[in-house]
Amino acid sequence: MFTREVDLFFAVTDKHGGFVDGLQPKDFGLLDDGRPPERVIRFEQQTNLPLRVGIMIDTSSSIRERFHYEQQAAVDFLLQVMHPADRSFVEGFDVQTDIEQNFTNRVDLLNSAIERLRPGGGTALFDSLYKTCRDQMLPLNQEGEVRKAIVMVSDGDDDYSRATEDEAIKMCQRASTIVYTISTNTGPSRDKGDDILRAISSATGGQAFFPPSMPDVGEGFLNIEAELRSQYSLVYVPADYKPNGAFRTIYLQCVDPRYSVRVRKGYFAPRQE
Repeated sequence: MFTREVDLFFAVTDKHGGFVDGLQPKDFGLLDDGRPPERVIRFEQQTNLPLRVGIMIDTSSSIRERFHYEQQAAVDFLLQVMHPADRSFVEGFDVQTDIEQNFTNRVDLLNSAIERLRPGGGTALFDSLYKTCRDQMLPLNQEGEVRKAIVMVSDGDDDYSRATEDEAIKMCQRASTIVYTISTNTGPSRDKGDDILRAISSATGGQAFFPPSMPDVGEGFLNIEAELRSQYSLVYVPADYKPNGAFRTIYLQCVDPRYSVRVRKGYFAPRQE
C-alpha cells in the first residue's frame, strides 16, 4: 500500500560513544532530499516497536578458525535481545545463502540453527546480503511498524558475488534495513574487507565493530543490543514527495554539536501503482 510517511530509526551518541536520551524534536534538524519535512507525525524515545533481526554468519573457509567465537556470541546476543513480540532468523553464507532457521521468536530454535552452521567454501557476501534483504526483509514493508536490522559477522571478503557492493547496499535501503557488521579480521591492520563492512553499515544507519580479538566478538553484539534498545523513532511526511522510485537523501543532525546521529543515508520512494 502506498504511503507518504517515512519511518526513521536512529541512535544519538556523545563524544564518548554513550547513548543520549531525553531529546525532543526541536533538538534535531532534518532534511529529506534537501528540504525540511512537511510535518512530523510522531517522535518517540527508546522505541519498543517489535524487532525483526537477521543473523548472518559468514561460514566461508576464510573464517574457519574463528567460527566457534561467532556462534557463541550470536547465541548470547539472541538470549539478551529477543522479547516476546520480536522475531529473528539465522543464516549462514559462503558461496550460497542458507536460511537455517526462518523468522521465529523461539530462542531455542534459533540457537540450534546457529549450532548447526558449519564453515567451508568461498564467499559471496554481496549476493547473500542482496538476497537476504530482498527475500527476508523487503516483504516486511507490508507488515506495519517494525524495526528491521541485520547483524552480519564476517571478515568482509568477497570472491564469488555477481551483485556489486553498491547493489547490495541499495537493496538494504529499499528494504529499510539497518545493517550492523562485526569484523572477524583480528590482524594488526585493517584491510579491504573492513572497509566494505564499514561502508555497508554507514549507508544503512548501522555501525561496524572491529573486535581486537575473537573472544571480544561478544562485545560487538552487546553494543548492538544496547543500540537497538536506545533508538529514537521519527515518523514524518516529506515535502515535494514524488512516488517515482527515486532515491531520496536523508540528512539528520543534532542542534547540539556535541552529539552525533547514526541514521541511514536515504531511502527509495515507493512507486505508486
